[in-house]
Amino acid sequence: MTRAEKSAAIEVLKEKFETNQFFYLTDASTLTVAQVNQFRGLCYEKGIEMKVVKNTLAIKALETFPEEKKYADLYESLKGPTAILFTETANMPAKVLKEFRKNAEKPTLKAAYIDTDIFRGDDQIDTLAKMKSKEDLVAEVIAILQSPAKTVISSLKSGGSTIMGLLKTLEERGE
Repeated sequence: MTRAEKSAAIEVLKEKFETNQFFYLTDASTLTVAQVNQFRGLCYEKGIEMKVVKNTLAIKALETFPEEKKYADLYESLKGPTAILFTETANMPAKVLKEFRKNAEKPTLKAAYIDTDIFRGDDQIDTLAKMKSKEDLVAEVIAILQSPAKTVISSLKSGGSTIMGLLKTLEERGE
């Protein structure tokens, strides 16, 4: 790889790290070509981009970011063959890994970066898969916020008919 090609690859990775707050570092080294293609297809269906990278280039790209991103904690996971799964939904790659590994031993999880939190090791897949996505959390908050409003509205509706019934009864007695 020429120096220009390396610089271009680093720039592409920098853009990917900048635009994705969630990514997984995996090892898919023993998969056959057919299995890798199947895994890539599964990732693509779920909106996950898989990139096989040179660890040194990934580290150089990560080094350009501020310390508060905590990317330095990932460097030890960038050893050996690495494929990075970029995603917009934090738990989706873990779900895809679990699904794919029903029929294969790899890819294994080296580390996952979830909005400055780092999950290390293959034993974290279940934890990551159970994690609620941003969309799930927003839906729960909306449901919680709507619940009191629905209760008030139904109380007002039922209360309104009760008041109307009382007024009608009082009116009939008054006649």
